[in-house]
Amino acid sequence: MPTVVLMDVSLSMTRPVALEGSEEFQRKNLAAHGLTMLFEHMATNYKLEFTALVAFSSLWELMVPFTRDYNTLQEALSNMEDYDKTCLEAALHGVSNVVQQEWGSACPCQVVLVTDGALGIGRGSLRHSLLTMKQRGEDKKFPLPFAFPSKLYIMCIASMEELQSSDALNNLEQLVSINGGEGQVLAVEGPLCLKNVQAMFGKLIDQAYSPFHAVLRCGHQASDVQVFPRPEPIMIDEEVDPLPRTIATDLEIVGFIEIADISSPPVLSRHLVLPIAVSKEGDEVGAGAPEETEDENSANQMAGKSPNFCVLLHGSLKVEGMVALVQLGPDWYGMLYSQADSKKKSNLMMSLFEPGPEPLPWLGKISQLGPISDAKENPYGEDDSRSPFPLQPKHKRSYAQNVTVWIKPSGLQTDVQKILRNARKLPEKTQTFYKELNRLRKAALALGFWELLKGVAELLERECTLLPDTAHPDAAFQLSHAAQQLRLASTGDSQHASFAHNIVPMPTDFSGGTNSSSGDRM
Repeated sequence: MPTVVLMDVSLSMTRPVALEGSEEFQRKNLAAHGLTMLFEHMATNYKLEFTALVAFSSLWELMVPFTRDYNTLQEALSNMEDYDKTCLEAALHGVSNVVQQEWGSACPCQVVLVTDGALGIGRGSLRHSLLTMKQRGEDKKFPLPFAFPSKLYIMCIASMEELQSSDALNNLEQLVSINGGEGQVLAVEGPLCLKNVQAMFGKLIDQAYSPFHAVLRCGHQASDVQVFPRPEPIMIDEEVDPLPRTIATDLEIVGFIEIADISSPPVLSRHLVLPIAVSKEGDEVGAGAPEETEDENSANQMAGKSPNFCVLLHGSLKVEGMVALVQLGPDWYGMLYSQADSKKKSNLMMSLFEPGPEPLPWLGKISQLGPISDAKENPYGEDDSRSPFPLQPKHKRSYAQNVTVWIKPSGLQTDVQKILRNARKLPEKTQTFYKELNRLRKAALALGFWELLKGVAELLERECTLLPDTAHPDAAFQLSHAAQQLRLASTGDSQHASFAHNIVPMPTDFSGGTNSSSGDRM
């Protein structure tokens, strides 16, 4: 995920730090050393990561937009100037603008705030911002939580004792909490020196920027791979005591399936799968120091000539138009597939399904899938003209009862007009009239649309007064009865406003009298 480094360049960062037996450092120098360590690690292990550099004091400035060129970031870091007081709120607004302009509000992002723990003075300080946060209008809203998914890491160029002596630590931890709790406040352990600052940034690297290495296996074939970006642990909401689930470092391919059968399934995240070239000595190629560039280039050339299962798998999936189902852990699966960036370039990707034995209902349980050779006859047919998917449910579902949806006014108008048309044809359409009336009544009760019930009742009463002299007497009774029942339902009476209650036709003697008289004549 992209990273924004937010560097404090206020005057408090120029405070000197006395180091034994060496020249005098400023806090901003220690911060620059720590960020240099982070950038060097990312240049080696996170080459595909986009990183931006923002400087702030009372105002903020985008020093380097999102880039993969870490030399540019290093150069901008060494050329930063000193400015005035600290204003964290303005800086967080700047981060929000930079990320949303480049990536929108759906892309997860990591924000690394480097500061000395000085919160600013007076209006614009972090203390003032947190105290007035709940007393503002929408136009002056506090920038946290960010509008995009994010983790906030606050790197304090100060010792823990220094932060605890004031309320700085509590206020900074409150920032992480407001942003959703994802992230951490890290401070220097022990005296403020270069070694301890590097140890603090080492903790950040271990938590947020350690590469995820795994072994991809298929039968007797195996390949060392890096999964990028690192898969995040997920929580299962249905469990009583949810625990974070992480994918295993052994990724086992359990089978292959056609792209048309798996279609476009819902996934938790998508990741690049990159092969890791391993030398004869067993060391990963490219893990050496920067001055060993020539040796790395020659090692990469040698690695490019050695066979690799990951490359074979990628080419096979691309040519055959299939995906590989891979087991990520107990009852947790994903899929490997080839995705084209352009006409000439494609990558091996891995998508993670929801944990569970049946993540895709149309495939059934993944553990029950088997090879075509085990079937009595080819489920795809001799000429691949059919497919065994999607699986048909054991019990046929009835879709006779359609759900009433009123997204547009025309839908509601159509339902009301249908009731009125049947009302004018009473008593012949008595059953249809009450069926449509009850359908509208249930939908109105479910939505709390009491005014609709009153309005339809008034319409039925009006229709009753407009009946012609030749109309059947039963029509007037049924319309009055239906209007009365709707009015009772609109008042919220426990009996008549019950969702399960249905309005039934009013029993009359007209049909019974007619039948008895005709029976006498016969």
